[in-house]
Amino acid sequence: MREIINIGTLKWQHILKPDDEDLKYLRNTYHFHPLDIEDCKSVNQRPKIDIYDDYYFLILHFPSFDSKNTFLYTNEVKIFWGKDYIITLENTEWTISKMFNEAKDQEKRKEEFEVRTSDKLLYRLLERLMTESLLLIRKIGSELEYLHRELFSKRAQKTIGEISITRKNIILLNTLFKPQLRLFHKFETGTIDGFAKNMEDYWGNILDYYQKMWDMTEDYEDLIEGLSKTFDSLQANRINEIMKVLTLVSSILLPLTFITGLYGMNVGLPLQGNPNSFWIVVGAMILIAGGMIALFKSNKWM
Repeated sequence: MREIINIGTLKWQHILKPDDEDLKYLRNTYHFHPLDIEDCKSVNQRPKIDIYDDYYFLILHFPSFDSKNTFLYTNEVKIFWGKDYIITLENTEWTISKMFNEAKDQEKRKEEFEVRTSDKLLYRLLERLMTESLLLIRKIGSELEYLHRELFSKRAQKTIGEISITRKNIILLNTLFKPQLRLFHKFETGTIDGFAKNMEDYWGNILDYYQKMWDMTEDYEDLIEGLSKTFDSLQANRINEIMKVLTLVSSILLPLTFITGLYGMNVGLPLQGNPNSFWIVVGAMILIAGGMIALFKSNKWM
């Protein structure tokens, strides 16, 4: 579905779920490079920016939660950026679609637009994407703080599940942000000139946003690794304590089991003819058990 908004001489076209007809329109109308059109047909392309004499082509990835707000997945946006136009393409209705709908409502109300150049519009798009991604990353940080508090609880099964989910999300953030860091550096270094003047501070602000997200992701990656190792250590220690108790109980019961098994045999044994033999054997077993408990305590085994 192809829609357009006119902002003075600037045109913003948004294409949701582009089909062959939409791509044919872009090729015939704007004469974009065939490889860029080919990239628009597929999903999960690597982030990149192609630089041409009269336009730029960007493929960017940003994170988003699934419908259950549990797992992160990658949202891809493709942008054709020319002197007097911005063309955005999305395969799913997401942040860019929301911004476009907001701009349509603003156009219907005949309100004045703040942006007048394609560079400024691109900056607004990137700023919104960065802001929403930053909120998402902070939510991951809140989950890490919760896991840190719950680390010493006895809900091992639930805790390990939550740690695994958070680790998976942080890994996705890492693999998503790392390839794009070099891309956004091109804005600040001047590799990408754009079409408007005095945009250096704006591009620097975008890079600051992205660098902050990348730094937070690296910090959270170190933190989740530390929490995971601490949890594994705690669980191993708890298992060792359980095995220690079971071993001590088995060690105490072993000689008692031997005695009961021996006196259960149909052979002549000492004290077998004594009417008090049962109580004598029971007393001996109690003494043996008490002696072993005393021995374990003296050696600080229990």
